[in-house]
Amino acid sequence: MKDKIHPKYHTDAKIICASCSAVLVTGSTVPEMRIEVCSNCHPFYTGKQNLVDTAGRVDRFRRLVNRRDTVRAAKKQASKKTDEA
Repeated sequence: MKDKIHPKYHTDAKIICASCSAVLVTGSTVPEMRIEVCSNCHPFYTGKQNLVDTAGRVDRFRRLVNRRDTVRAAKKQASKKTDEA
C-alpha cells in the first residue's frame, strides 16, 4: 500500500442517533457520525409502522381492480351467450 493516500481508520467510531440519542460503536474513516434515525427508533424495526395512504391511492387501486374484474366477467358472459346462439 502507498503511504499517505488512505484515510485514517478509526476502530472506535461513534454513530449517534439524533432521535433517541443511541450510540453505536463501529469502525469508520470518520471518528463521529450523527444520523437522524437508527434501528432502535425506526418504525419498521420497532413494530410501530403504520400505512400512510397518500391521497387515497390504495382505494383508487382497489376500485380499478374491481372495475377490471367486472368488465372481464361481463365479457365472459357475453361470449357465452354468443356461443350458445
